[in-house]
Amino acid sequence: MSPTFIGITGIIIMILMFLTRMPVAFVMASVGFVGFSCVISPDAGLVLLSRNVYETFDSYSLTTIPLFILMGQLGFNSGISKRLYDAGYKFMGSVRGGLAMATVTACTAFGAVCGSSPATAATMATVGLPEMKRYGYDDELATGSVASGGGIGMIMPPSVVLIIYGILTEQSIGALFVAGIFPAILVTVLFIVCIYIRCRISPEQGPPGERFSWPEKLKALLGLGETLIIFTLVIGGIFVGLFTPTEAAAIGAFGMLVIAIARRQITWKGFVKSLMETLRTSCMVLMLIAGAVIFGKFLAVTRIPFEIAGWVAGLEMSPVLVMAVVIGIYFIGGCFMDALAFVTLTVPIFFPVVMELGFDPIWFGIIIVMVTEMGVITPPVGINVYVVYGVAKNVLKEEIPLEKIFKGIFPFLLAVIVGVIILIIFPSIILFLPNLMY
Repeated sequence: MSPTFIGITGIIIMILMFLTRMPVAFVMASVGFVGFSCVISPDAGLVLLSRNVYETFDSYSLTTIPLFILMGQLGFNSGISKRLYDAGYKFMGSVRGGLAMATVTACTAFGAVCGSSPATAATMATVGLPEMKRYGYDDELATGSVASGGGIGMIMPPSVVLIIYGILTEQSIGALFVAGIFPAILVTVLFIVCIYIRCRISPEQGPPGERFSWPEKLKALLGLGETLIIFTLVIGGIFVGLFTPTEAAAIGAFGMLVIAIARRQITWKGFVKSLMETLRTSCMVLMLIAGAVIFGKFLAVTRIPFEIAGWVAGLEMSPVLVMAVVIGIYFIGGCFMDALAFVTLTVPIFFPVVMELGFDPIWFGIIIVMVTEMGVITPPVGINVYVVYGVAKNVLKEEIPLEKIFKGIFPFLLAVIVGVIILIIFPSIILFLPNLMY
């Protein structure tokens, strides 16, 4: 059998195994191991399996992931999300749809210390949904804004998805981080505009809340202090070359712990919970990376990615049209798979194609993260929707139908599509800050 035939067979088997709901990491690792063994030899497959799993967990550069996850967990368990929401609420809560706008803004700010989309959605749902319910907000607007706003955590640095993309493609994680700042702000603004238009058309969906004086608003800004300090220290330090992303992650986690202790807002129980959640999430992410690396090595020996890249390069189609097809694949795939798993699975296939077409790798990384962001709020998977559904059931003590939440996210989905189009037309929005770094 030819390596190409083995590769195609492996991909089909992997898809079938996904349908059995087996963990994605183990599916990629097992298919990659068996396929590599068939193409090269069983001994080579065993060496690949043992070496790649060990090297993944032994990698110094990958320590960035658990450290940034720990930073986010410490921020969550020290109550930083409530202070962020309180500041947004006091500034925007008095206008129609203001609480939803405050929720989206708080999601962006919390994403700057968390880096996880489902975690951001769960946190802000716990804080924001009761307030929006109290002021009579429509369930579609309330849940849709939380689920969609949580997706911004995938773009806003430090993003776990961007870290993995940088590792898999050997791109600068620091450049990817600063490249994600303006797109995250752009999506936030588009979401706020979306809420404003929605409440202008149907004012009953987002009644105005109470007004606050300027002294109260300025006092609420003090709650943003630690977020700004940590974000400036981490991203600013990377930007000016003061330290590497791994060092920045360590400083960010330590800084968050110091702030939490100084404010006396984290208990021993909360600290242990942060460590346990960090361990659980980090192991899941690292296993995904190990599985993706093994599967990527299998694809490499089958030559499938390079043959696809050569075939695409030989097509009489404009690179923009080919990129549109790739983006469409990411959008559709993101609807059926977890964004993190889908990126680790597909980057080894599509990255050579994109490089052959001459697109910037940093720009492509931000674009696919934005596109897969749509996947976390679209059916049938829509992980953020299920997170908000579960939180609403526990916090509000009532069940909001899933179809109502999915209906509520569609205006925000259109806003993300507009954002992707803007970034494709104006790539300098993404590349401006990275170009200043290098």
